[in-house]
Amino acid sequence: MRKERWNCSWICLLEVLARLRRLFLWRKEKMALAPPASSSPSTTMACARQGRHRQRYEGFYRLVSGCIPYMLKEDEEENSCQDVLGRLQVLMISTPKRSDLIFPKGGWEDDESIDEAACREAFEEAGAKGIISATPLGEWIFKSKSKQNSCGLQGACKGFMFALQVTELLEIWPEQVTHGRRWVPVEEAYGLCRYDWMREALDKLKEQLLFENNFRLLPSPELLDSSSLYMVMPSVA
Repeated sequence: MRKERWNCSWICLLEVLARLRRLFLWRKEKMALAPPASSSPSTTMACARQGRHRQRYEGFYRLVSGCIPYMLKEDEEENSCQDVLGRLQVLMISTPKRSDLIFPKGGWEDDESIDEAACREAFEEAGAKGIISATPLGEWIFKSKSKQNSCGLQGACKGFMFALQVTELLEIWPEQVTHGRRWVPVEEAYGLCRYDWMREALDKLKEQLLFENNFRLLPSPELLDSSSLYMVMPSVA
C-alpha cells in the first residue's frame, strides 16, 4: 500500500513538472513572436492633422493660415536690392491633377497661434522648417477649392499669409504623396500661382524683404543646384 502511494506521489510530481515545462516553453515562444518595441518619438514620422473639429471661424469665414517659404541663393556679390530679388526663390507645392502651384496653407486650429498654424502647414505639405516673420504679409478673402463655383458665402475663407525663411528641408514629410514641391524664382512664380491673391502675397513678400528693418540673410538650405531644386510629386492612383 505504501509503495503504491509513493508511486502515485511521484506520478503527480512528474505531471506538475511537465505542465510547468509546457508553460515555460509557451511563454518563451510567445515572447519570440511578439513585435519589436515601437521606435522612439524622435524617429517616428509625424502625421498631418485631419478633420475640422478644432477649426477656427470668424462669422461665416473659415480662418486659414499659410506661408510663402523662401530662400536666397548664395552670391558673392554685394547684396543690393536688385541682387536680393534676383536671388529670391520661393517654395511652391503641387496638388493632384493640376498644373498650377500653390503655397502651403490650411485651417487655423484653436490650440495653436496663427503663426504656429502657418509653420505646421509648411511642415505637413512641403516638409519645410524655418524662421517665420512676426509680421503677416496680409489677409485675403477667398473661396475654398471645392466651393469655387458656389453662391454666397459658402466655402468662404479668410486667409493670413506669412514669410517663412527656410532653414531645413526634410526628405520625408507627412503629405508628400499628394503634394510635390518645387523651388521657383520669384518672378517665375507669378505665372504659376493658382489665384490672384497669391500674386498679391508675393508682392508683399518682396516689399517685406526689401524694406523691413528686421530683414536678415541666412544660409540657404541644401537644395540649390539645378535638378535638386525640383522634386517630382509621386503619382496618385
